[in-house]
Amino acid sequence: MGCWGSKNPTPSNPVSDGETTILGKPLEHINKFYNLGKKLDVGDLATTYMCKQFSTGNIYACKSVRKRLLSSKKEKEVVKTQIEILNRFIGEPNIVQIKGSYEDRSFVHIVMELCTGGDLFDKIEAVVNDQSYYSEKDASEIFRSIMNAVQSFHSKGVIHRDIKPENFVLSSNNEDALLKAIGFENSVCIKDGKGVQDIVGSDFYIAPEALQGSYGKEIDIWSAGVTLYVLLSGRFPFENDDEIKSGKIDLSGGPWVHTSPAAKDLVKPILCCKGNEAKDTPMDNDVLSRMRKFRAVNKFKKLALKVIAESISEKEIKSLKSMFASMDTDKSGTITYEELKIGLNRLGSKLSETEVKQLMEVADVDGNGTLEYLEFISAMMHRQRMAQEEQFYKAFQYFDVDNSGYITRDELERAMKEHDMRDETSAKQIMSEVDTDNDGRINYDEFCAVMRNGTMQPQG
Repeated sequence: MGCWGSKNPTPSNPVSDGETTILGKPLEHINKFYNLGKKLDVGDLATTYMCKQFSTGNIYACKSVRKRLLSSKKEKEVVKTQIEILNRFIGEPNIVQIKGSYEDRSFVHIVMELCTGGDLFDKIEAVVNDQSYYSEKDASEIFRSIMNAVQSFHSKGVIHRDIKPENFVLSSNNEDALLKAIGFENSVCIKDGKGVQDIVGSDFYIAPEALQGSYGKEIDIWSAGVTLYVLLSGRFPFENDDEIKSGKIDLSGGPWVHTSPAAKDLVKPILCCKGNEAKDTPMDNDVLSRMRKFRAVNKFKKLALKVIAESISEKEIKSLKSMFASMDTDKSGTITYEELKIGLNRLGSKLSETEVKQLMEVADVDGNGTLEYLEFISAMMHRQRMAQEEQFYKAFQYFDVDNSGYITRDELERAMKEHDMRDETSAKQIMSEVDTDNDGRINYDEFCAVMRNGTMQPQG
């Protein structure tokens, strides 16, 4: 049966006409049209599967959103909007293509093209493997594809709101593979002259206008500029919200010494076409080294957070999502200390102000002063039944299969394979960056250091 088994998440009971739907069309089972195969990814609300179309035999990706985890009208609208936005970009080369959407009593299924070439950093590795170096010209070509996608968004009244390297993937492993935008969960449709207020996006890539709570299409340009900065230097331009708001970038030292004036001009707030001025000479080796470290450490932390999140039952997730939404009074997507204190008090918590502060400090893994959803889960689990140290230890044990007290490269590769991160080079790179005492293994202290230090932006 290969990867095609009886994994369809669709219930077998028949659907009936007239039921209230999210998509506004009759309920129908996806298994009339597709066979769902192996899992590709597991998120808070959805699981993505490989799927095969019965009529053609073509292989696609199917994102199955569990409806009972959509606890509010707004969350249901987000799913519907995501599908509507994807349908706007049929035929656009640098945007992932939607093939269809289906809804039954338990799930909303979004069928999209299957992109098998990895993310933007895989593209860079492929360039290096092909020509033995990575140049400004390579970065320029990648950035051009990103801006082609951004231009498509804006021409059709869409703000992506989460432009970052992880949200660009290669269509295939072929040399001529296209770079395609994904990750439309935060995207919105706007009308000319009207702004957006709610704060969404990813730390370090978020624009100052978004932090201030009133913005338009310009935030995608800013995030694309941050992405270019990463492509050219292997590090973030800003480390916290205050630095983002200041907009001050140092392009004088480190990796920028050998960078062309045209590239530096492109990184600055006003972006312009780079054209043929990009140099086709190898960048400083330190840039590629930093970029690999940047990618490896972040990939490891993402995997560990997945392990923690997947250990929580569906019932707990639904309860915590409702709790998170009720505490997030300004609908920013994050919870401040004040919101946490007021929310806990409303729920009848007897925690003192000092204890709430301690809870906030423990759960704020990335140290940015607010709790994102995964951090909130960590905080509530800390309050209800376990400390963060215990969560980390539980995740560590997942990797440490033989209970030796260390994570070996074989054990790391096993975990990566289970979560479809089948990149041996990444496993090797993760080991070299996380294993700070260079004994060939990751001990518990090294593991916790990654989890506590957020993205662990590489220095030097």
